[in-house]
Amino acid sequence: MMNPSDYQERQLEVAGWPVRLSSYRLGDTFYCRADNVSPGAWLARTTGQTRQEAETKALERAQQLLSRTRRVPEAGPRSS
Repeated sequence: MMNPSDYQERQLEVAGWPVRLSSYRLGDTFYCRADNVSPGAWLARTTGQTRQEAETKALERAQQLLSRTRRVPEAGPRSS
């Protein structure tokens, strides 16, 4: 049984949204998951021969999804 190694996590902004990238190596393959920091829903899960390849694929997919996501305007003070 193989154990994951080289775990790394970082947070960045993609299309105006906070995104967390989590990546690790299992055997000869790197795995990466991109998730929306709040509520934590995953956006992409990718693999690559290098960490950079796996993270690049995850970021590209997250960019595709988040660039199509509409922001709902925050409600301001209501007048009576």
